[in-house]
Amino acid sequence: MFQWLFNWILDGLKHSPEILLFLSLSLGYLIGGIRIGKFQLGGVAGSLLVAVALSVFGVTVDAGVKAVLFALFIYAVGFESGPQFFRSLGVKTLREIFLALFIAVAGLITVVVLAKVFHLDKGLAAGLAAGGLTQSAIMGTASDALTQLGVSPEELSRLQGNVTIGYAVTYIFGSLGAIIICVNILPKIMGRDIGDDAIKAQAEQLHGSLLLGANQNFALSDISGRLYRVTNKINQSVSDIEKTVNGISVERIKRGNKILEASPDTLIKAKDIILVVGHRDAMIQANDLLGSEVDSASGMDVVMNTQDVEMRNSRYVGQSLSQVLSSDEVMQLKHGIYLVAIHRDGQTLPLNNDFHFKLGDVITIYGTDSDLRRVIDKIGAPITKSEKTDWIFHGLGLVVGLIIGLIVIRVSDIPITLGAGGGALLSGLLFGWFRSLHQTIGNIPTGAVQLLKDFGLAGFVAVVGLSSGLQAINTIREQGLSLFLIGVVVTVLPMLLAIYFGKYILGYKNAAVFAGALAGARSANPAFGEVLNKAGNSTPTNSFAITYALANVFLTLLGPLVVAFV
Repeated sequence: MFQWLFNWILDGLKHSPEILLFLSLSLGYLIGGIRIGKFQLGGVAGSLLVAVALSVFGVTVDAGVKAVLFALFIYAVGFESGPQFFRSLGVKTLREIFLALFIAVAGLITVVVLAKVFHLDKGLAAGLAAGGLTQSAIMGTASDALTQLGVSPEELSRLQGNVTIGYAVTYIFGSLGAIIICVNILPKIMGRDIGDDAIKAQAEQLHGSLLLGANQNFALSDISGRLYRVTNKINQSVSDIEKTVNGISVERIKRGNKILEASPDTLIKAKDIILVVGHRDAMIQANDLLGSEVDSASGMDVVMNTQDVEMRNSRYVGQSLSQVLSSDEVMQLKHGIYLVAIHRDGQTLPLNNDFHFKLGDVITIYGTDSDLRRVIDKIGAPITKSEKTDWIFHGLGLVVGLIIGLIVIRVSDIPITLGAGGGALLSGLLFGWFRSLHQTIGNIPTGAVQLLKDFGLAGFVAVVGLSSGLQAINTIREQGLSLFLIGVVVTVLPMLLAIYFGKYILGYKNAAVFAGALAGARSANPAFGEVLNKAGNSTPTNSFAITYALANVFLTLLGPLVVAFV
């Protein structure tokens, strides 16, 4: 009975391997959420470990699924960070270049020394580098280099087979160890917290303003509405009142049982009930002028909306905020409209008189629908918030990225390529940057981006664990733990050295930025995913994107170098 049940389950899994994929995610996130002291494995690492354990069923998921999941993850990361990435390029990125180069050199020296000490052949050494440094491309460049040695076909086949063995044994810890070092060890050595430093870096980008969560609001709203019963004999028009107290607008008037239009020439009389909307400080000034505040009045409810508008009116480009607001045209337009925020390249800009407008700036305004429509036509185009993803835009982005990944440039017979991951990352950065300049296209909800990142990365490592775990387990069982332990050193030692190099030589002060750079320099995508989770925002992405692109080149070059020096 038990054997029949086991065979039935095994047959079902072979026909539906996706069951193990989702089981790896479910159990992996459950295990990853367990906290022991300050240590927490995280969902990505947990999914990898569970997938390795489930690989004993001998069921693998098609490699194409792995490629699709990783492309979705890395494209979403790039898209989210495109504007900040291109804004941050400059002299400061030199330290990312040096960090990526240091990791590659330290990794090469570590592999060569250990291979000579433990008498590993060129094939095992190359596989050790590919798995311990989690750069699969090393297998390809090393295998090509082995063909140039002039050995017999039998010996060549043996050496190339050893590349695969070394990779399979060391890759699992290569991924897991990088997560532990980036998320747990780096903050301890730095004496800083990734989450705290990510918040600090984001606050600096926002010029000290607070970034609210999805369900958060300020307790004291800057713009509010009040109802007043006019007790003073002011006998002023709506426009006169709005000029007397700058920063308020009269939205509705009730006289007796009649609702009057609040046109600029309408006179305000004693006993009128008026709805006034304005900035908090202006409303305080209005109290003395208008009279006593009332709780409610029928027919005086007005719906206000917030709208993002992309600046397209070239008349205002290059002008300062004070110039635009004081122009005759804007003075006539701005009744009932309040400027809430201005964003450029995804960054919130300070609302001061020195600010100068550029095409593509995103202006957030607040007012009634009729007032908003009147002003939007003069500014540019409204940015419609939607729960739908613009797959015309993002499908093209993924296609472009994957095509870039197919491009191979040969330097002295060594193939240099970004690969699918590097191509998708570059495309994501470019399409994210383009979206920041043209906000009316390329919409994707924040929740959808997060789903692509979480499911893409965790699914990717789960497929890796299901595909390679059993082979690694069998090889360790046959050959002992020696190769596995050597792989642990290859994974850990270069990263530890890089942490001290980055802290004391390159001058990294922010743990979130440093963790992202370290993960990228090691081409450690699972580690980067956990760093993002710890950070809680996209702060680590800029440094990761730079070092990851470089690592795809530097680490790929290690294949023939290992073959040459071992």
